[in-house]
Parts: sequence; structure tokens; C-alpha cells
Amino acid sequence: MSQALTYADLARPSAKRLALAYDLGLIAVGSLLVALSATVSVRLPFTPVPWTLQPLAVLLVGALLGARRGMAALLAYLAEGVSGLPVFAEGSFGIAPLLGPTGGYLVGFVAAAGVTGALAERGWDRRFLSTWAAMALGSLTLFAFGLAWLSRFTGWSGVLAAGFWPFVPGDLVKQVLAALLLPAAWKLAGRARPGSGGP
Repeated sequence: MSQALTYADLARPSAKRLALAYDLGLIAVGSLLVALSATVSVRLPFTPVPWTLQPLAVLLVGALLGARRGMAALLAYLAEGVSGLPVFAEGSFGIAPLLGPTGGYLVGFVAAAGVTGALAERGWDRRFLSTWAAMALGSLTLFAFGLAWLSRFTGWSGVLAAGFWPFVPGDLVKQVLAALLLPAAWKLAGRARPGSGGP
């Protein structure tokens, strides 16, 4: 299937230097969006994993920027946190969050943005059901990374209760929200390429 435009491609300059500056700016803005989403955080008493708006921001960054820029934005976000900026959940920073119980989720951000970005590049963000499917696959990718690492701290017997089931309802709401917003925005833009819709 040929590659479809992402939102970020709509205004991308044709000149190489301007295009590079444009891409770098979007990557920086994407990392900032994820950092801002981390400020909305709720500590749950029965799990070391806090509830945040980060998963929604990660999936949207991937869908809006595409796979490469989306993953680069999340790598930049991780680099900012490791370098000492308090951009992780609850204002944390440094290498400790990557090595702690939530480290798998942080690494999974990069992969999740890549999944939703790659699917958006195939037109999956143009219709409600395909957008929802893209968001769900991105979310499952994030959970796969997060749970695999979290199991080191909780054991496999307790990992779903600590890192999956409490977050499913909120994730479903976020997925539906994205599935409503992205196709509606494409319709407003009037730029959906005919025949580029997903499954």
C-alpha cells in the first residue's frame, strides 16, 4: 500500500533545509506534549504504575507525526528525562524511572508511537473504526513493553492486576476519543486521499 499523508505532512516545506527544521520543530513539540501530559498524574494505592495522560499523548504524537518523527519525539522525551529535566510522571527524572517498575512503559512509548505512526501513514487515521484499531494496537504495544518489565517487580501472577486491568477503562476512553477526533479533523482539512482508508 502506498504511503498516505500524516497531519504533519500537510504543511511540510519542500525545501530540504526548511523541511529538516520543520521536522525537528515537530519532534520538539511532540516531546513537550508528552512531558505536559505527564503532569496529569494520579498515584493508585495498589500499583507502582501511576495513571497519567501520557498514553493518549504518545499515541496522538505517533499518529500526527508519523512513525519516524513520532519515535524521534519519544526518544527526545526520554533523553530529556534522563538528562535531568522533570518530565516523567510525578516530576521524576534521571535514570531511576527507566530502571524502576514503570521503565517498560517509558521504553514502550517509543514503540507505541511507531506503531500508530506507521498505521497513520497507511491511512488508518481517516475513519473511526480503523483509527480505533490503530490506537488499540499502539496501546497493546505499550502494555507489552510495560508488563514485561513490570513483571520483574510483581511476578507474572500479579502483573496484570498491577499494570493492566486498572488502566483498561481509561485506555478505552482515550482510544475512542482519538478515534472521534482524528477522522473529524481530516474531514475538516479536506485532505484525505481517496482510497487511503485503513481496514
